[in-house]
Amino acid sequence: MKAGPVAVRITAFTRDGARRACPECGRESGWVHSRYVRHVADEAVGGRPVVIDLSVRRLYCEDPVRPRATFVEQVDGLTERYQRRTPALGRIVEAVAVTLAGSAGARLLMVLHQTLSAAPVLNCLMHMPLPGRLTSVAAGIDEFTLLKGYRYATVITNADNGERIDVLPDRKAGTVTAWLREHPGVRVVCRDGSGSFAQATIDADPTIVQVGDRWHLWHGLAGTVLKEVGAHASCWGKFGPPLPDGKSAATTRERWRQVHDLLDQGVGLLACARRLGVSLITVKRYARHSEPDRMVRTPVYRACPVDPYRDHLRRRRTEEPAVPVTHLLAEIREQGYTGSANLLVRYINQGRVEADHAALSSRKVTGLLTCRPGHLSDDQRALHDQLTGACPEMTVLADRIRTFAELLVPHEDNAGKPTAWISRTRAADLPFLHSFANGLERDRAAVDAALTLPWHNGRTEGANTQIKFLKRLMYGRAGHRLLRQIVLLN
Repeated sequence: MKAGPVAVRITAFTRDGARRACPECGRESGWVHSRYVRHVADEAVGGRPVVIDLSVRRLYCEDPVRPRATFVEQVDGLTERYQRRTPALGRIVEAVAVTLAGSAGARLLMVLHQTLSAAPVLNCLMHMPLPGRLTSVAAGIDEFTLLKGYRYATVITNADNGERIDVLPDRKAGTVTAWLREHPGVRVVCRDGSGSFAQATIDADPTIVQVGDRWHLWHGLAGTVLKEVGAHASCWGKFGPPLPDGKSAATTRERWRQVHDLLDQGVGLLACARRLGVSLITVKRYARHSEPDRMVRTPVYRACPVDPYRDHLRRRRTEEPAVPVTHLLAEIREQGYTGSANLLVRYINQGRVEADHAALSSRKVTGLLTCRPGHLSDDQRALHDQLTGACPEMTVLADRIRTFAELLVPHEDNAGKPTAWISRTRAADLPFLHSFANGLERDRAAVDAALTLPWHNGRTEGANTQIKFLKRLMYGRAGHRLLRQIVLLN
């Protein structure tokens, strides 16, 4: 094993006659009890560690109440009580500990010519004082996972500047309620749609204003739009590959007919489920749709090597409908196609050559409907117009998305607009969007606050993203005390 560099040793001593203040009582004293040598590590010089052999005095305290008490003099900027490192080196170790924690921090310190194991680095981290951050009037609260599906913790941030205020050991309503009661200065709580945090805030103080997060509102709408778009695949599917017409589609249409025949006869949902031998949830899903084709999902195809040659294939099959596949394969191979003949045959049999667009799925349609209009290209805008005009429901859906997006710019004039939006949505033939509107109504106070007040929970979500990185540094072995320390110090 290669030996490390030899340390640079500096010998020094303090001057006699100087008076020093006692750290306990503050009285100055020059009465020498004895001397001894302290070995203090300092920053490396020229790639070599530095050790200072400092001779210091032990002095008697001149306080008459403590006649035999002694203390050791300290040299400003060089020594501290109970420390074997200079303040300069201590700051380096603390910075490394906060950034990299235990093992990784120890490895970095070795590069800096300081030999410390993981335990002293963590010990240094745990003894660092937490910053004195005053509790803001507005606090953001969100959960993060410690062990997905089993254990969670809660982070609380300053909603004004994103500073982390505290980390709670779990996400239970009682823990959050106790924290809010200990911090009566919090008058606004920004949160996502969590019912647990909502109830905890009410239990702590019903007068606290709860602000829903606008990103979560938009995310919830996008998820609902995805379901609604999938239900109208028969309308916009003509712009993409044709809808499947096989055994599964026929079974879906037959089941829809059976459910609606029973409903038209006045049979209840539960009775329908019993007669057909399916679950109640399945019956509700079929009953929600007014047409059987809305239950048939459009096929989802990934991009493939044939896509760049689709226009050529489409033109050739229009000019010569009976052209052999082998001829088409030879033609596109001359143009650079490197795929197999099997892939080309499947592509043609799936009807993707005749489609207006190479790949069109429910998710892509949802992305076009929910995208900011100014971010769409000319081709995307033309496709957007085609999709929204595919059927009256798609037109209404696009209008509901646009008007809701306008509400997400917070303004005091938005106070009464959610009521009109919910009423118009419920009047439309959009059953999935009805569920979203009902969810808004249940959390109406937080929704109104989100659309009228400037606060949001985005900074707390950003803190959660950094916490994921900090957790990985410690490989999941950190307890709550250590995790809280490193989260609040970063």
